[in-house]
Amino acid sequence: MTDGAIEFGPVLAVVLAVLAIFGAAVVQFGRLGQGKAVLFAAARAVVQLAAVSLVIVGILKSGWLTGGFVLLMFTIAAVTSARRIGVAKDLAWVALAIASGVVPVLTLVLATGVVPWRPIAIVPIAGIVIGGAMSATSQAARRALDELVTRHGEYEAALALGFLPRPAALEICRPSAGHALIPALDQTRTVGLVTLPGAYVGVLLGGAGPVQAGVTQVLVLIGLLAAEAVAVLVVVHLVAAGRISRKATEDATCR
Repeated sequence: MTDGAIEFGPVLAVVLAVLAIFGAAVVQFGRLGQGKAVLFAAARAVVQLAAVSLVIVGILKSGWLTGGFVLLMFTIAAVTSARRIGVAKDLAWVALAIASGVVPVLTLVLATGVVPWRPIAIVPIAGIVIGGAMSATSQAARRALDELVTRHGEYEAALALGFLPRPAALEICRPSAGHALIPALDQTRTVGLVTLPGAYVGVLLGGAGPVQAGVTQVLVLIGLLAAEAVAVLVVVHLVAAGRISRKATEDATCR
């Protein structure tokens, strides 16, 4: 075991269980939702990471398997986002929004050699960028669709003033959808002052120096901002065009 690595053993298992139960209790008794959802998410994370840990060594030995694994991550992200938004039927459009943010960022960092063409480097960077774009897409689309429902009267008023349906929808949903970038902006602004994000800590635990860890984290944060900004922009326009819509909001979007 390297110095600074997290101690693996029974104590860690107990600590994880206590944290999961505590979080579930807060959610349940604080009436923030269902506590069992926290327990389920925690258990699922343990099982999924255990499974990935068992197969990742083999995957990283092959470029083809690495590419397939990244594609699998992207597919799961798109399905998860579509379900979270409540538009499973529009999976292809949700996937397009996520890809619009992920592909340019990964292409740039790999084509320039900033991230080496090695599976051990590609998989974590791709996972982080895909995950960030997925979350931003989900939040932006949900906010946009909700706004088109709650402010449908304003949408109708914009049409009455001569706006075309798509620009009218954008006027209503774009500002709120932009709030999906707040977590990424806050994390970037406060990095090193309030938080030490996962990439920084991971590189340090892997034995690299603080400077290398800092450079890696800056690349991740700025890459995430770029990917999420593009994904949010694209998904808002898809919502305004009616490509992504819930049944309850079909009358509030132009198709």
